[in-house]
Amino acid sequence: MKPALRLALPILAAAAFPALVLLTPAGAQQDAGFEDVEETRAAMQRARAQAKAAEQRGEKLEAEARAATEAAEKTAREAAALAARIQQAEADIAANEARITLVNQQREKLAKRLAERRGPLLRLTASLQKMSRRPLALSALRPGSLRDAVYLRAMLETTLPQVRQRTAALRAEIERGKALEREARAALADLRGTESQLDSRRQQLAAVETRQRLESRRASGAADREAERALALAEEARDLDGLVARLDEAGSFREELAGLPGPIIRPPRPEASEVVAGATPTPAALAARPPEGFQLPVAGRTIVGFGAPVEGGVTSKGLSLSPRDGAQIVAPAAGRVAFAGPYRGFGRIVIIEHPGGWTSLVTGLARNDVAVGEELVGGAPLGVAGVDRPVVTLELRRQGEPVNPLDFL
Repeated sequence: MKPALRLALPILAAAAFPALVLLTPAGAQQDAGFEDVEETRAAMQRARAQAKAAEQRGEKLEAEARAATEAAEKTAREAAALAARIQQAEADIAANEARITLVNQQREKLAKRLAERRGPLLRLTASLQKMSRRPLALSALRPGSLRDAVYLRAMLETTLPQVRQRTAALRAEIERGKALEREARAALADLRGTESQLDSRRQQLAAVETRQRLESRRASGAADREAERALALAEEARDLDGLVARLDEAGSFREELAGLPGPIIRPPRPEASEVVAGATPTPAALAARPPEGFQLPVAGRTIVGFGAPVEGGVTSKGLSLSPRDGAQIVAPAAGRVAFAGPYRGFGRIVIIEHPGGWTSLVTGLARNDVAVGEELVGGAPLGVAGVDRPVVTLELRRQGEPVNPLDFL
C-alpha cells in the first residue's frame, strides 16, 4: 500500500466513525427545559452571578461572626454565614448543570454535522481500501489492468493531498468533540465535589441551628405565648392580606410602646443640664429607609414579576422565584419573626417585621426553621423549599402597601 494511502485511510476512518457520548449527571436537576444554547448560557451566567453574591455574603457574615462578642449573636451570624455558603453551593451546582447541558447541546449539533458527512466518507474509504488491497502483479495478468493500475496510482498521488485538505475541517470538528467531552467530564467532577460540599454545609448548619434553638429556649419563656397569639390572628384573618395587616397593627403598637420615653433620672447637677435633640431617628425617617442589606430569600429564576397579572384577574404583589428542589431560604433582611407556620393555600410562610414599618413575606417553604418572636440577622436561615418544581414568593410592604422588592436590592 502506498504511504500516502496508508496515511489517508485512518484519517477517513476516524472522520467516518466519531464517538460522541453525551454526559448527563445521574440525579442532576436540570433547569426547566432549556430551549436553546443562548438560554442555557444565560442560565449558567445567572447561576454564577448568584454564587458570587452568596460567596460575598458568606465572607461578610463569617467576618461578623468572628468579631461578635456575645454568644447568641455569634451563633446567629454563623448560621447566616452557613446558609449563604449553602446558597453558594446550590448556585454552583446549577451553574455546572447548565454548563454540562450547554456542552451536550454543542456535542449534539456536532454529531448531526458529522452524521451528514459520514455516508460519503464511508463509500470513499471502502473504495480506497479495496483498491489498495489489489496486488500490482495480479493486475499484470489482465489485459489493460497494468495500464489502469499505473493510472490509478498516479491519480491517487494527486488526489490524496486534496482528500487530506478537504477533511481538515472535519478532523478539527472531531478534535472539538474530544475537547467538549473533556470539558463535560471536568464539569461533572466539579458538580460531584460541590454536591459533597453542600451536604457537609447542611450538616454544619443543622448542628448550629440545634445549638441556637436550645439557647433560645433557655433564654426566653414568652415564645410560646407569642406563637399562640400569631396562630390566633391567622385563624381570624380572612386571607393573607388580612393576616399581614393584623400583624402590622400589632407590630406598630409594639414599636410605639418601645418608643415611649422611660423614667428620667435626676442629674447630679440640675442647674447644669441642657436640652439637646434626640439622636433616635423619627418613624418617618425609618419608613423612608429600606431594610439594610435587603436580598432575595432564595437563588432561582424569576417566573412572576411584581405587578404581573396572575390568576383571578389580579396582579402579583411580589416576586415568584423557581429555585432548586430543597433550596435554602434565608431572611431577606434583619428583623423580628411575626409569623411562622402553615397558612391555607400558601404552604408554610414566614412574615418578618423590619424597623420603620417595613414587612417582608416569604411563602412556599416546605420546612420552617424559625419561631415567632425570634430576632433575625439578615440572611438567617428560614427553612427550605419543597421539591418537584417549588415556587417561593417574596413580598415587601412599606406601611402595609406592597412595593417592588427589586427596587431595594
